[in-house]
Amino acid sequence: MAAVFFDSALDELSRGDGVRGVVADAAHTVADIARADAPVASGEYRDSIHVEVAQTDEGVVATVVADVRHAMIVESREGTLARALGKAASRV
Repeated sequence: MAAVFFDSALDELSRGDGVRGVVADAAHTVADIARADAPVASGEYRDSIHVEVAQTDEGVVATVVADVRHAMIVESREGTLARALGKAASRV
């Protein structure tokens, strides 16, 4: 017996508020962990960590961003965002 998929229904589901909420909630969990673990000299790096949610052709995408000017340097030295993602994934 073959499975039949209704691509239009799956596409609609992937763009719905429920999926958007789940994706955004997961990203906010990562951002919360990152802010809690962020190294603090001035607090600018920690305070710049936020979530951006976008709708793409494939569905909802959430990105955790640290956008202060020196974020790349902090991340390369500390791995704060990468560690936060791992910690959030281990909670599931």
